[in-house]
Amino acid sequence: MPKTTYIIAGDIGGTNSRFSLHLPGQSDPLLTHIYPNEEALQNSPGAYHHATLKPYLEKCLAEVEDWIGMGEDALLSQVQIVACLATAGPVKTDNTVFMTNLGSGCTIDGNEIETCQDGLLSLVVRCKLVNDFVGQGYGALDLDLDKEAVELVAGSKAKIDSLGPKVCVGAGTGLGECFLTKSSLSPELGYECYPSEGGHVDFVPRGALEVELLDFLKAKFNCPNRVSVERVVSGRGLANVYEFLAQKFPERVDKAIHEEFLSAGDQQGRVVGVNSGKEGSLTAQAAHIMFASYGAEVGNASLKFIPTGGMFVTGGLTPKNIGLIEGEDSPFMKAYLDKGRLNPLLDTVPIFAVMTEDIGLRGARVCAERVSFLLSKMLSVE
Repeated sequence: MPKTTYIIAGDIGGTNSRFSLHLPGQSDPLLTHIYPNEEALQNSPGAYHHATLKPYLEKCLAEVEDWIGMGEDALLSQVQIVACLATAGPVKTDNTVFMTNLGSGCTIDGNEIETCQDGLLSLVVRCKLVNDFVGQGYGALDLDLDKEAVELVAGSKAKIDSLGPKVCVGAGTGLGECFLTKSSLSPELGYECYPSEGGHVDFVPRGALEVELLDFLKAKFNCPNRVSVERVVSGRGLANVYEFLAQKFPERVDKAIHEEFLSAGDQQGRVVGVNSGKEGSLTAQAAHIMFASYGAEVGNASLKFIPTGGMFVTGGLTPKNIGLIEGEDSPFMKAYLDKGRLNPLLDTVPIFAVMTEDIGLRGARVCAERVSFLLSKMLSVE
């Protein structure tokens, strides 16, 4: 008797691990749960999957109605799980990833998870690891563009080419980029997503003040020749820009905000963002510079890939700062559309701001669905 397959999607960041359980073909989760990584790893001395995935499966057994009715013994004999974990680190070809920002450094091994026979972990027959931004790319395929995205250029939905490349660029803690392509010879196979380190291309100043910003960043990070655009376009980048402005214009510093900034640790970017609505402030100017640089980089990516299937502006900073992104007079769109003689090419690119932040988890589900489909085909041949 064939086993019933379930899907587990995971979005594994440095701070939290998010899991959701699904039936194949169903986007609505049966159960979603978030584990703070530091607490989970402290409580379990074993491998990562013993600290998070195992307790999640136990939680599913205790709370998912179908599993409760089945009981553990029947579950182990009648159910199999296909999982995909989107991880904040470079995934190797051997299906492993070392996450430097997980605890004191932690390896997640998909093959080890597949072969683990520790209780409910034995349900997992396939576990695919993907880069977290690859997860965002696949998540873009799961979007409801009418409800979960904003057209940044009018008519973008109507422009989408069903065979055209897609690109995601998203600023959050860092700056991520990925691209997706579909074979024109076998379009039924769907889109395949590929990782990129485009967030680490050179930052290019767009004015005299930004030339000074570049010099400041080169000195700060001891890089005599260049710095990455991520040093400007990210949460940490926003903090860098404010720090530069505070040094250049000390007479304009708001002392209360500056003291909060100095004591905020890795949350300095949040302090700047929260206070960026104050007209004429350094925080507002920092946000303007950052989002103009963001728009310029998204425009660069559009020129490189010509994503007629859609350019998706994702990341945690997008929905929180849509006022600086949306509209032809926003700093983002002004810079995006400032491509000189190549401006007409951008008219062919549909562009959207993604307003949901669970896109990485949803992309992991899309990946797991694909693995599940291939597994079912292999089993049917056997």
